[in-house]
Amino acid sequence: MRAGAREGSAAGAPASPDLSRLGLNQATTRHWSVAEAVAGCARADIRWIGLWRDKVAAQGVSASARALRETGVRCSSLCRGGMFTASSAAERAARIDDNRRAIDECAELGSDTLVLVCGGIPQGGDLAGARAMVWDGIAAIAPYARERGVRLGIEPLHPMFCADRSVVTTLGQALSAAERLNRPFPAGEPAVGVIVDAYHVWWDPAVEADIARAGRSIVGFHVSDWITPLPAVLEGRGMMGDGWISLRALRQAVDRAGYDGPIECEIFNRDLWSEPGDAVLGLMKARYLATV
Repeated sequence: MRAGAREGSAAGAPASPDLSRLGLNQATTRHWSVAEAVAGCARADIRWIGLWRDKVAAQGVSASARALRETGVRCSSLCRGGMFTASSAAERAARIDDNRRAIDECAELGSDTLVLVCGGIPQGGDLAGARAMVWDGIAAIAPYARERGVRLGIEPLHPMFCADRSVVTTLGQALSAAERLNRPFPAGEPAVGVIVDAYHVWWDPAVEADIARAGRSIVGFHVSDWITPLPAVLEGRGMMGDGWISLRALRQAVDRAGYDGPIECEIFNRDLWSEPGDAVLGLMKARYLATV
């Protein structure tokens, strides 16, 4: 069974919320190592974890994989690949090579989903050119990802991140790219999908229509909340229920589209990072049940 599949769920049927799909994205407990985060999930009976490459590198890929095996916690995704945009051809080639390494790491961790944060605008300010670099970069690694059994999840980011983190800013844009990039592959066996992150797409009036269109191309769903005033651009996400996002409506939309995989709680927030990890997981579980 692939990492995104959940036993006992009917495809396309919105289910009542329970903890079987809840996953911790490691960004939420940034102060924890891989071993600490995996152990924390096991204590809290959280079955899934989305890992970050810097944390995996610090722990070691083999040691991280061993921690997962020993606890039974499963890696729902690895973040991040992407960052394809650069000012020189040599830099772009180096980033494609790094993405191939990320695919290998993802496979060793037992996950089938590599999250792509695609990259911002390189020096010179050519937005259209930056997007072309992203599509070329994904096309260059997609065959290798498919060989290794790893799906590439294009994650559109909120437009406020367009300059420095991702020139892919809407789910519709990401989905159109995924459809083009999958054409070389057999029907029903895509290498490229999309990540639906509530924080980044909630504002878009086309989001529910795009989720329905995406269907089985959805390879991940992330939740947090949009709080006002926004305390920081990057590190200002809120715990579910503290803000303005209709999380349950989005969750029901991805359910109807056929996604029944893990739902990662991904919160970049300095105040949350100062709290004990076990307390954060307890609050996360309660808010997930109440709002997602």
